Amino acid sequence: MELPRLIVVGEKNIGNFGNFLLDLGPTKKVSIIAGSNVQKIVKTKISKSLADSKIKSIWHMPSTNDEKSIKTVEGKVRKDRSDLIVGIGGGRSIDVAKMISFNLAKPFVSVPTTASHDGIASPFVSIKGEKPHSLVATAPLGVFVDIDIIKKAPKKLLAAGCGDLVAKITAVKDWQLGRDNTGEYYGRYSSNLASMSAKILLEATEKKKRPDIREIVEALISAGVASCIAGSSRPCSGSEHLFSHALDKLAPGIGLHGEKCGLGAILMAKLQGQDWKKIANTLKNVGAPTTAKQVGLDKETIAQALVIAQSLRPERYTILKQVKMTQKKALDLAKNTNVI
Repeated sequence: MELPRLIVVGEKNIGNFGNFLLDLGPTKKVSIIAGSNVQKIVKTKISKSLADSKIKSIWHMPSTNDEKSIKTVEGKVRKDRSDLIVGIGGGRSIDVAKMISFNLAKPFVSVPTTASHDGIASPFVSIKGEKPHSLVATAPLGVFVDIDIIKKAPKKLLAAGCGDLVAKITAVKDWQLGRDNTGEYYGRYSSNLASMSAKILLEATEKKKRPDIREIVEALISAGVASCIAGSSRPCSGSEHLFSHALDKLAPGIGLHGEKCGLGAILMAKLQGQDWKKIANTLKNVGAPTTAKQVGLDKETIAQALVIAQSLRPERYTILKQVKMTQKKALDLAKNTNVI
């Protein structure tokens, strides 16, 4: 199992980042990958913290997370001859840093500035390219979170993170179906850890409360660790993620990953015979979308995504293996769950 060695979650602690890296081991030079908006927010404070700890930093800005862009940044990072690679930001910068660290066999540190998905602590990356699903890279050596920065991010991003969390309910069920129908390995510990990450949201909704931001961040980290323990994305990614990847293919750039996984969780829970209404209520409670219209998708795209979802990863057993999905069945399912 490849697990993070050190995870720090604090409030207004960005000035301690240099000390955090020294706690991980001797560090003299780091390559930092971050987008332009993130650099405006944290570059000054992080650069000062690193300088105070006598750590040299070289900053890089990825244009996107496709293979060509990653190769371009990778060439620059290779010339840095750094001790480790740091990814700061949302999904894209962390994925790019994670992939480059894997390719260059360098340690990787994750510094999320939004809580929009569970990739902040997982070994998996989403890359734009031929493969419509996540690739295995490397688990972060460390995860460093300043809750104050995450609180200032757009609320839409936190809601998307909640969508990625409720997806664990249907992902774990799909994994159980794989075990029961194909004899596939099923990790009870990692699946329970992933399920627990989703339960904090469900329980908050039942108590008519909004979950605490720190709890959401810790749940997303735990879900990533569940994937590290399982050695696969199984406890965190099932038919609802295949549906999200299908939407990426049919309508690229529309909706956030977590938003689409949340919609997928509603649809797949209905197919699995689980309480889809509870999932929809939970998403509403955190301000996440529960309809295609809220994400900017039309009903034909939703139906087509349901039809092609399983074909994107035929070797992975999910509930969609048990349903011969047609356009009509897909439309009926989306209507019955109020997604369209």
